[in-house]
Amino acid sequence: MAKSAKYLLIGSTQPFSGKSAIALGLARQLRSRNLQVAYGKPLGTEISNAAEPFDADVQFVATTLGLSADQVGSPLVMLTERTIHSRLQGEDTTNYRQSIASDVEALKGDLILLEGPGTLQQGSLFDLSLSQMAEELDAAVMLVERFESSAAIDGFLVAKANLGDRLMGIIVNDLPGERQEIVTNVIQPFLDREGIPLLGILPRNDLLRSVTVEDLVKQLQAQVLCGGDHLNVMVESLSVGAMNVSAAMKYFDRTRNMAVVTGGDRTDIQLAALEKSTHCLILTGQITPDPMVLTRAEDLEVPVLSVDLDTLTTVEIIDRAFGQVRVHEPSKVECITQLIAEHFDLESFMKRLGLEVPVPSNL
Repeated sequence: MAKSAKYLLIGSTQPFSGKSAIALGLARQLRSRNLQVAYGKPLGTEISNAAEPFDADVQFVATTLGLSADQVGSPLVMLTERTIHSRLQGEDTTNYRQSIASDVEALKGDLILLEGPGTLQQGSLFDLSLSQMAEELDAAVMLVERFESSAAIDGFLVAKANLGDRLMGIIVNDLPGERQEIVTNVIQPFLDREGIPLLGILPRNDLLRSVTVEDLVKQLQAQVLCGGDHLNVMVESLSVGAMNVSAAMKYFDRTRNMAVVTGGDRTDIQLAALEKSTHCLILTGQITPDPMVLTRAEDLEVPVLSVDLDTLTTVEIIDRAFGQVRVHEPSKVECITQLIAEHFDLESFMKRLGLEVPVPSNL
């Protein structure tokens, strides 16, 4: 396929690895080098609540980067129950591999960044798996991965077997500090021997993992008891108030910008939490809190939520929310851009893609 622009597919072996965030931060760094970047997401998955489904990630990236119409590639297909059933029943016979070639060729830029599926298999029903797209477009592939355990290595090796020389490297995202040493001293040398360059290791960042109180309300199907005007506040951490007040105070002192989960009958813990760096109180057991708790929370502009769930289930849902956050806030955009600047080998990346390295300008 003749083309002047370079194509890069950003994929992963596991969902919620942070592909959109990496694409956004990388695009901003490349633009600081005076390179024109286009962005697309052939397989839509992040469906916004609207009459006409659309991918919220595509909309956010395009708006944030200020891309023109010929620099944004809309999804060819949205992964919904309706589109899947239509394909399974033979109603949708579209040749998506042909469609992606014509759509992507129309994009303008020195580098066309395409966000791939969440796993190596996703999209196969529509002939839009990561390897199928890479083959059709003659594109290089970079994987974004969270290193939850050493078992992730199997996924890297499977990806290498699937993609071959198209796999130009891996970027490890959201790495906890305690795993830094093993990734640097053990995993990276192993990947080098396997011909899989490790292009960057981005450390875990509380801001990037933060969620809005509004997100928690939706995830928990919670009732907002007060503070409904402050649901856009960001929550960076989770604390569980299940101990005595003295122990709780010491615990809360070590945590910032937190959501505190505690029983609706634990007035002592609730009041103690409100005097600390608490951005949200989440009360379990459907127990009406003491009025003075709501009064104090109103004074401090701290939302108070009530859930019809036990503490363990509530904590599990919130933990899952922290692991599936989207980078849809300006502060997060600046954060991921800075992390890419500090922890990603941009020069090596550009050379591997055959991109020239101009003199940097201001972001």
